[in-house]
Amino acid sequence: ALQVTEVHFSQTKTLADLMSFRRLCSFTSAVSHQLRIDTVRNMATGSDGAAANAAKTNRLANEKSPYLLQHATNPVDWYPWGEEAFKVAKEKNKLIFLSVGYSTCHWCHVMERESFENHEIAKVMNEHFINIKVDREERPDVDKVYMTFVTSVSGSGGWPMSVWLTPTLQPVYGGTYFPPTDRYYGQPGFLSLLKSLGEQWGSSEDKFVASGSKIMEVLDKSARLPPAGTDNLPSLDCANICLAQLARSYESEYGGFGESPKFPQPSNFNFIFTFASVSPELDYSKQGLNMALHSLTMMAQGGIHDHVGQGFHRYSTDRQWHVPHFEKMLYDQAQLTHSYLDAFLTTSEDVYKDVVVDILTYVNRDLSHPSGGVYSAEEDADSLPTNDAKEKKEGAFCVWTNEEVNEILSETVRPGIETTLADVFSHHYSVVEGGNVNPYQDPHEELKNQNVLMVHGSVEETAQEYGLTHIECEGVLQKSRDILYKVREKRPRPHRDEKMLTSWNGMIMGAFARAGAVMTNKLYVDRAVKVANFIKENLYHDGQLYRVAYPDNDNTISLGGKISGFTDDYAWVVRGLIHLYEATLDCDWLIWAEKIQDKQNELFWDSHGKGYYMSKVEDSSILLKLKEDQDGAEPSGNSVSAGNLTLLGNLLERKDYKDKAKDIFSLFADRLAKIPIALPEMTTALLMYTKDPMNIILSGNREKEDLSKLLSVIHRHLAPNRTIMLANENVESFMYKRHAELKNYHPRTPDAPAAAYVCSNFVCSLPVTSPEGLQESLKKRNKQASSLSS
Repeated sequence: ALQVTEVHFSQTKTLADLMSFRRLCSFTSAVSHQLRIDTVRNMATGSDGAAANAAKTNRLANEKSPYLLQHATNPVDWYPWGEEAFKVAKEKNKLIFLSVGYSTCHWCHVMERESFENHEIAKVMNEHFINIKVDREERPDVDKVYMTFVTSVSGSGGWPMSVWLTPTLQPVYGGTYFPPTDRYYGQPGFLSLLKSLGEQWGSSEDKFVASGSKIMEVLDKSARLPPAGTDNLPSLDCANICLAQLARSYESEYGGFGESPKFPQPSNFNFIFTFASVSPELDYSKQGLNMALHSLTMMAQGGIHDHVGQGFHRYSTDRQWHVPHFEKMLYDQAQLTHSYLDAFLTTSEDVYKDVVVDILTYVNRDLSHPSGGVYSAEEDADSLPTNDAKEKKEGAFCVWTNEEVNEILSETVRPGIETTLADVFSHHYSVVEGGNVNPYQDPHEELKNQNVLMVHGSVEETAQEYGLTHIECEGVLQKSRDILYKVREKRPRPHRDEKMLTSWNGMIMGAFARAGAVMTNKLYVDRAVKVANFIKENLYHDGQLYRVAYPDNDNTISLGGKISGFTDDYAWVVRGLIHLYEATLDCDWLIWAEKIQDKQNELFWDSHGKGYYMSKVEDSSILLKLKEDQDGAEPSGNSVSAGNLTLLGNLLERKDYKDKAKDIFSLFADRLAKIPIALPEMTTALLMYTKDPMNIILSGNREKEDLSKLLSVIHRHLAPNRTIMLANENVESFMYKRHAELKNYHPRTPDAPAAAYVCSNFVCSLPVTSPEGLQESLKKRNKQASSLSS
């Protein structure tokens, strides 16, 4: 019953590496052995008595993080991560217990209720340990270091993450969720762990310290990427290998990659759509498209998609995409917006565009702060089922009994027939008496008799079942969803994490901008501008980005502890600004993107070994200087940056950017050659780097309708390695200074009609002035590129 992550040790290390690591950590193995003995010894004496929260608060009450504030009334004497805790640990010579999680994490809540609110357990924690709480979203660097340890010793990881450290921050034992008391199948309870580790620290301190040093030595060695070697680019065979590896993991019945649990994995979709756009005639490219489109269709129909409240939940616990883990995260909404836009551009089917509208409606309505910033997560996995309930249940806000649906939707479809809204809705969304959740997906019986909405068949099939027209059926389903939404809004709302992360705001900025460009929706573009201005005004000071901002009660914004930005913050803001520039052709966004990229290069680039470190090198509390080497729920900073450097290098005539992109590819060449499925976003960037960019020059005034129509045509073509440049009437403009050749396309008179040129290396087609002519020119260019690719 562990919180599952998408990163597994077996994907990134060899079995020999794992066994070698465990042999070297012999003392940790001895600790584990002793704990198993203690588990058997304590079976009859373990306590499970949980007491009510103490009224007084601990140090976390002074923090801004919603996750830390959730633990502010625990009887545990929590410290936030920082020098105060480290100093006390050294002075009192105690082990540190580090607990890492996030505010919408279901199993984090479970462990809090079972252990951190238990006064007996808290007493042992306070007596023997210095206890530190970390919000993984505030401090991804801390999370990454100790998750590396946990996954190395256990084979997988998750949240809550529980790690015991020496006073010098070296890990000696760890895991994820621990039950409060011993389990009969050998899993030690949290109380037994605390007692055993506390006793062993008192009697075997030297062994702990030696083990911690050895562990860090091994982790540091294993975390270092091999030298970049030659300056040659990895072979494009890695793209073929990546697609083949995805095909092997593809689940053909319900889509997605792997069996269960199933995660959206938008970086896989991004790779597949990019591969198909540069090599559309290849049979296996078409196979990849089928995998992506089928997966996105099944996800949209499944319970992972909130059919009443919009947006997507974090992941599905089953292979059918039916029973989700109910939390909703901003980074999923942002990345899936791009996936469904790609599906729409590939197929021209409105069903995919409708999902984009669905996602962005949710973000605008439920995740947006008046300042323009966007919250991290709207819905906790757990909530109170009724206003007078005392205990939260997972999914309570989102699920329905058959009786509820029949009562709420009792109105007939139209006068003169007996069919009710409930009949049609229940058929379409799989609502049944007794609930539709498999008991195996509900170990705590929190979803007993409940229905998680999941589309059954098509609208056409539902319409035929009840003798309705397609339009009538659509109207019935929409009316039913609207009614249920109003009822659901009266339920106790799940907790919302209102911190605003720079990286995720960068993601959603790009999603809004691109959706507005593709769908010719100015409101979406304006929303992207609001996010960009929010970041600039609140999270960008003295030329640097900060990690997180928090809303105060009066809707003002504060930076809390002023956590410096990480590589992914810089990378995602740059990516968002590129999308915003392409949507508006306003070079101010491009100028700012260049400044942020230069600052990222200054702060995080490894001038000796190439690539970007995750965090600034000078932070002494971070014992491992890591470069993320896997694209998981969020693509790694290096992968996103490789794509940014490629695009900006072309847009800004910055050879140094292209050189850095090449260095990243060479640094990760071994990984790309062997298991590119671990780096689909970087494989996408390599495709973009290797293929000649399509340069599109627009001549005219960006404020005029004729140029806007041409720009709209450009955005309706899926071309990830495209650059768009504007030759306007201002010969002193930013783009003219970067591209001397651009002056050749300067509009000859202020009243000249807008024109488009489709180019490669400034060898351009004849100008076209009509949207239809531009569409034909782009199709011709795509066919030529495909022919060369084949």
